Amino acid sequence: MKSHSRIFFLALILCLQFLVYARKSGQSQSIVSGVPWFDQQGKVVSAHGANIIQDNGRFYFFGECHTDTSNAFNGFSCYSSSDLRNWKFERIALPLQKSGKLGPNRVGERPKVLKCPKTGEYIMFMHADSITYKDQYVGYATSSKINGKYSFRGPLLFNGKPIRKWDMGVFQDTDGSGYIITHSGNLYRLSDDYKSVTEQFVKDMTPQCEAPAIFRKDSVYFWLGSFLSSWEKNDNYYFTSRSLRGPWTPRGTFAPAGSLTLNSQTTFVLTISGTQGTTYMFMGDRWSYPKQASAATYIWQPLQVVAETISLPGYLQSWNVDVKTGLWNTVLPEGKGITPAELTRSGLWSDTIIDKQSFLRSNQQGATFSYHFRGTQMGINGRSTPDGGYARVTIKDAKGKIVLSSLIDFYCKYPIDEQKFITPELPLNDYQLTVEILGEHGNWTDKKKIIYGSTSNFITISSLICK
Repeated sequence: MKSHSRIFFLALILCLQFLVYARKSGQSQSIVSGVPWFDQQGKVVSAHGANIIQDNGRFYFFGECHTDTSNAFNGFSCYSSSDLRNWKFERIALPLQKSGKLGPNRVGERPKVLKCPKTGEYIMFMHADSITYKDQYVGYATSSKINGKYSFRGPLLFNGKPIRKWDMGVFQDTDGSGYIITHSGNLYRLSDDYKSVTEQFVKDMTPQCEAPAIFRKDSVYFWLGSFLSSWEKNDNYYFTSRSLRGPWTPRGTFAPAGSLTLNSQTTFVLTISGTQGTTYMFMGDRWSYPKQASAATYIWQPLQVVAETISLPGYLQSWNVDVKTGLWNTVLPEGKGITPAELTRSGLWSDTIIDKQSFLRSNQQGATFSYHFRGTQMGINGRSTPDGGYARVTIKDAKGKIVLSSLIDFYCKYPIDEQKFITPELPLNDYQLTVEILGEHGNWTDKKKIIYGSTSNFITISSLICK
């Protein structure tokens, strides 16, 4: 009996150790901005122009599901999470339609979901348009389940006519009333069932204000928006008011001047209220046209909100928010630093000193570097530059099986040192990381045919970090 008890006890310990290990494997331990995120299947999270809605203790993240070849509508995705760090792919909530306003060769952008207090239905709003952006309107879709399949219902009507605007957002006030926000500073109140508009509160407040978002703290409303610069980032700005009807007071920018809103564009502000406080989380998109599926990333940061002022005083690479207490904290990187001299290279690379810092740099298509490691996590630090291009990152296990793969965009309008890639927690094992230069970079034009984007294909690496 004692022998059997001892065997059972040892087995129990091993089982508990496995469960603890299993919880960590595949998990992200913090919110890391500017890097690809991976879902529970190891696929890159694709949900841009998004919002988050909390429902029954879980967060649901709705956004644009892109491809790397076209900006045409490819469906709106839904992910869920209990901690805002680890995302489970639920489904394509609204798929490409066979025909019509969200059919082939159309544009669908900025999906936002609200739960209607009166009906209990979940209503998804979006910008629908032609591929040339000349047939825009605000549309809507409905579902009885938050993570169900949404049915497209067509345009949202105001006085019997569609709202012909492009960039749009939503806001739900504390009394349950719902609102549609559009570019150029327009604000509409939704009907009780959220399926039409009953009144326009604000009309043409500003000539620009793309990517609009509104949130509330106490009796103050904050309205965030972006200048017009196509896929390029700019210094976003905000207004405040004590009434949704206005007047709205311009307050200027909320991120460090010239940082281009930490190299991102506003999409939503999530209010996370807990037992000890409230965090207002700025959600921004770091677009990467044309490779929006693989290389576009997310900039999520805690906003500082004081009276009628908001700010993003600096860039937090890694941080956490406790969704129970509502409090956030900075997370410091862990692991062993690996210098460029320790990497195995192929092709033409140069060891370069920039601002008294050593970098490994190349723009040769097909050039690679690799590193064999034993551990549970690997990250890449580098410098994004005006002449930056795309690189492919691949992690293989000891058997040569691809564990993770993604693209990284090294372009920024100004030089910035930051973390470019990090894996989730991996099972302790032997792996090989390989980075390959694609020899491509992003360029695009706006309606005025102004050319934006990078001037070359450079990849600039400062170090790896292995844990």
